[in-house]
Amino acid sequence: MLQNARYLCDSTKMSTDPFSDILKFTNAESLVTGGFKAGGRWAVRFPAPEKIKFFAVVKGACWVSIDGEAEPVRFETGDVGLLTAKRSFVLGSDPDAVPVDAMSVFAGGSATLGDGNDFAHIGGHVLLDPASGRLLADVLPPWIHVPAASPQATTFRWLLDQLVEEGVAQLPGAQLVSAQLAQLLFIQIVRAHLKTTSAMPSGWLRALGDPRIAPALRLMHGDPARAWHLEELAKACAMSRTSFAVHFRTVAGVAPLTYLTEWRMRLAERALRDETTQVAVVARSLGYTSESAFSNAFKRLNGSSPKAYRNAMR
Repeated sequence: MLQNARYLCDSTKMSTDPFSDILKFTNAESLVTGGFKAGGRWAVRFPAPEKIKFFAVVKGACWVSIDGEAEPVRFETGDVGLLTAKRSFVLGSDPDAVPVDAMSVFAGGSATLGDGNDFAHIGGHVLLDPASGRLLADVLPPWIHVPAASPQATTFRWLLDQLVEEGVAQLPGAQLVSAQLAQLLFIQIVRAHLKTTSAMPSGWLRALGDPRIAPALRLMHGDPARAWHLEELAKACAMSRTSFAVHFRTVAGVAPLTYLTEWRMRLAERALRDETTQVAVVARSLGYTSESAFSNAFKRLNGSSPKAYRNAMR
């Protein structure tokens, strides 16, 4: 029991990089699933993805038409898209071209349409933990488009070149290398979204992109079990207590200490799901002096007690 307690205490002391914490917490994993080449006049309709879908144009250009969007979007070489909504979409040389069904074309994971000389595409998806993945999926917009001409896309060019090379060369370890490159690509897409979107709704993702409150987030993620005070967090951000509280709520959508409580409960969910540690030990590892105080906080956020949540997850 003491060994489990020490392990859990160590596991709740996360890094000082909140975004990395959340990627680890949601088990975000990116995979390249295929691609295709095309030439002449062509169009392909893809079904609504069950997972987060990403794709990039590595040669030529195409039009992207997403169900629910008013107008098709032009994609040039190096453009990258991330689709989180469950919407079908069409890639084509011409918005008016009649699309073929992707399921009939990509039985083997890749295909060539026409002579294949004009266009090349690679795509994949992002896997998330079924239980904790909503934390990330729910804050991403339905659609992100990062043009190759944008300053944020500089890193993409190298990643895309390497992904193409790994697919062609088929060297030992290519599958693992491609997965790591795809993970980097996904992170860069989200980073670009944080840097370029001014109308992002309040929430933790917007908070991560706000440099004014970043020091407070790093402190809370670095030691979530500590009884942080508003004055300490405000001082770390070089702001007055009132200014910090107002700005944090505006950006994150919740008060600073509410954010801390919610993050603690996310860590508690993981511990209750994945471990056999007693509830009292989980409570202590997250800074609660009593099991009842922890249970009350957990129930307020999740609607069930820690024990009921653990039983339901099993």
